[in-house]
Amino acid sequence: MAKTQILQGMDTVAYFRLLKNAATEKGQLIPYQTSLSFDPQRDADTTKTKDGGVPTSSSLETEVEVEFVNNISNVADQIYDALLDNEDVEVWIMQRKRKNSEGKYFAWYMQGTVSEDSNDNDADDNSTRDVTFTVNGTPKRGWMTLPSEAQAELDYVFRGIDTVTVAKNDGSDGGGKAYVPGDAGTGSEKGA
Repeated sequence: MAKTQILQGMDTVAYFRLLKNAATEKGQLIPYQTSLSFDPQRDADTTKTKDGGVPTSSSLETEVEVEFVNNISNVADQIYDALLDNEDVEVWIMQRKRKNSEGKYFAWYMQGTVSEDSNDNDADDNSTRDVTFTVNGTPKRGWMTLPSEAQAELDYVFRGIDTVTVAKNDGSDGGGKAYVPGDAGTGSEKGA
């Protein structure tokens, strides 16, 4: 029997974009996420009858809550703009460890609004933000490609110590060569 793979919270990340910018900018990773909550729910009631209970359910309501270390970035500013100007937004929740046979990542896609943006600024800690997105309609499941620059935001590749004039992000920057399994190298001293 195959072992069921566990998904780690650190591998589930949120991307964001103002809906009006869909034709001009890519979805952007919300930097320095510390927590991500995805909460679809449907309230249900039961009417008691002489023949037993008759259930009724309401429409689906979904909230996405992202906590992150406050930062100076386009995304952080656009989240404020979306709340203040009541702008429609797009949000993706992507799982980095779940891929299909085409190498695309599993994701939830949603459109909605920013309904809350709480900012905490304790003297002995980083400034943090806790943003709640209220989703319109039903979230959609699918598979998405992660562009190379988006992959670079999540992970970095090996670099050598030489200067990097043009970033290639392929392991050869700075005169480097990324480690390849099976190429363990050799010792630098000659044996006797």
